[in-house]
Amino acid sequence: MWLKNITLLNFKNYADADLHFSKTVNVFVGNNGAGKTNLLDAIHYLCLCKSYFNPIDSQQIKTAEELFLIQGDFHRQEKNEKITCGVKKNQKKQFKRNKKEYDKLASHIGLFPLVMISPYDVNIIMDGSEERRRFMDNVISQTDAAYLDELMVYNRHLLNRNALLKQIALTRRYDPSLLEIFNEQLVACGNRIFEKRKLFMQDYIELFNTYYQFLTEDAETVDLTYQSQLNDTSFDTLLSSSIEKDKILERTTTGIHKDDLIFSLREMPLKKFGSQGQQKSFLIALKLAQYAYVEKYKGFKPLLLLDDIFDKLDDRRMHKLMEMVSHHDFGQIFITDTGKERVINIFNEIKVPLTLFEVNNGGVQHA
Repeated sequence: MWLKNITLLNFKNYADADLHFSKTVNVFVGNNGAGKTNLLDAIHYLCLCKSYFNPIDSQQIKTAEELFLIQGDFHRQEKNEKITCGVKKNQKKQFKRNKKEYDKLASHIGLFPLVMISPYDVNIIMDGSEERRRFMDNVISQTDAAYLDELMVYNRHLLNRNALLKQIALTRRYDPSLLEIFNEQLVACGNRIFEKRKLFMQDYIELFNTYYQFLTEDAETVDLTYQSQLNDTSFDTLLSSSIEKDKILERTTTGIHKDDLIFSLREMPLKKFGSQGQQKSFLIALKLAQYAYVEKYKGFKPLLLLDDIFDKLDDRRMHKLMEMVSHHDFGQIFITDTGKERVINIFNEIKVPLTLFEVNNGGVQHA
């Protein structure tokens, strides 16, 4: 799969743009703030129906304009496919595949898989467990359409149970039979999600270790662990044993919505003891393992987007990374960087041709 071209209208800082890409390495160079990352985000929209950075669609519209439009032509599984995304202020987002609008956006997820690596990803390490669950869910959702539906159903049941707990606290009336119904709904859905997460991690951890060892040349020992309350106790037992706590706090305190991924370096928390370079290598390995996992289960290569990838990487790791993604058949790649000469030199050294675009204050042209 590869993206042949993209057209933008009033997207972020672009009034309009029309770009044609190569099947291999495409690089956007320019100063900070010029709009390089916005081009990657437009590609992310086409593949996953949303911005990588901001969940509010209307905030992606260029200042003083009423709408934005993104359109791209993909070549996927021997077919050409046109994807169109349009957002108008105070209106529902429109998403079309070959001019036919989707009934639900979830149907699009996984058809045009994508992996993005960005400085923003440090949130996966530094923020709370929600960020790591979101990462895990994003990977699985691109390979399993039913998983995304399960997540939405689980979250709906969770909201219902939490609403009942608030009602119990407010009215002081407790109906065990009604709570049991909510418990059964939550358990059935939660168990299916838990099993899929476990199966995913069995494959994923091995892939992650391979990429991390390659990037660092086995210089460090790291661990990636899936943590879930359901690893030790059944979900229905957890809900039953925590009911008094749940009633006091007015929310569900146990379940798969508390799952986490534990990152460690030499058996110490990566968040506290990892250098910026070590954290960056860890994140890159996470994302490259995501790429390999998606390719394995989709049967074709996702797009790979690398935003300011050379930031905080020493020369050795930087060259290892570029060697890996360029020579190990990673398919179509999009890269942003501030240093035109640096990028040219890196790819000359590893003897990989690239297509270069220069970005300057909302304008972009083939270099």
